[in-house]
Amino acid sequence: MARNLIGKNLVIGSFGESHGEGIGVFIDGFPANFFVDLEKIQLALNRRKPGQNQYTTSRNESDKLEILSGLFENKTIGSPIVFFIRNNDSKSKDYDNLKDVYRPGHADATYDLKYGHRDHRGGGRSSARITAGWVAAGALAMQYLVKFNIQCRAWVQQIHTIRIAQSVEFPSINDIDSSPVRCPDANTSQQIEAFLDTLKETGDTAGGVIHCSVQNLPAGVGEPIFGKLQAIIGQYLLNINAVKGISYGDGFNSVLRTGSENNDTFIGLQENALLTSSNHSGGSIGGISNGMPVEIDVAFKPTSSILSAQNTINTQGESTTIKIDGRHDPCVLPRAVPIVESMVALAIMDLLLENKNHE
Repeated sequence: MARNLIGKNLVIGSFGESHGEGIGVFIDGFPANFFVDLEKIQLALNRRKPGQNQYTTSRNESDKLEILSGLFENKTIGSPIVFFIRNNDSKSKDYDNLKDVYRPGHADATYDLKYGHRDHRGGGRSSARITAGWVAAGALAMQYLVKFNIQCRAWVQQIHTIRIAQSVEFPSINDIDSSPVRCPDANTSQQIEAFLDTLKETGDTAGGVIHCSVQNLPAGVGEPIFGKLQAIIGQYLLNINAVKGISYGDGFNSVLRTGSENNDTFIGLQENALLTSSNHSGGSIGGISNGMPVEIDVAFKPTSSILSAQNTINTQGESTTIKIDGRHDPCVLPRAVPIVESMVALAIMDLLLENKNHE
């Protein structure tokens, strides 16, 4: 299996399976002599871990971070950093009936077609379980970004047809996490909670949109041809399980305007920012950050594991039906919020290190 690495200057390698011994990452290229707050990394993992409330899978994993290499006295020493998270509550027997059957919407069939073999227990390598390691790496990257006063924050903007009506200014983590569905607008959160309660009763699932905002990113980040800011961020985000689309600034709504309506008027210059009267572009012009906030919408499909019976085929191509047991999220978005933040932070740190190499 190829392409388990991402990044150019900061390289992240992902390993592990849903029901193996554990999952994790190794990090190559992180600067030496950097103090690491391990509690903050653990807090990020706690935001992603299963079993948080009634809207997440009941799989009970502590997701306790283990450091295998790269740190001494809580400082980076320049060697590869390896984070490891053990699997303690995998129940493989819940997936016995899936060994010879393909789940609709999952990667079961494509894995078999590509590799001729697959781990059917919880999706194996294709499980979102492996993103725990990405969150650990991203939490480390966010600590690096703080050195430059760069903040990256995500929240649930929409689930199914229920969407925050008014634009939300950069909310605090407490505002986001006080909602069980990580929606900082109290009224919208209540509507989403009621909707998900109904979905749980019917055994169905839903998708939605996570919004991510990056504040204080200086102008000049991103390469103008094959390393555009939005392209690099997109590479990281589109590798998250269940992500089906991303947009920047006003995204697809830009097609509803004329050029005179859509252009962001320049109104001033600061040391690290080009000031504009609006931010339709979402903080990037020509693939290079302009100093305005980077605004990103990330669309997630509904969770593929539903409790009702579905038509499918078995490994011999014969028609059959399947009813999925096990523990699954009715909606992945609340737990995906820290994943989105982490992947955006990793992409930006990779580009920041590239800027440093240009100096």
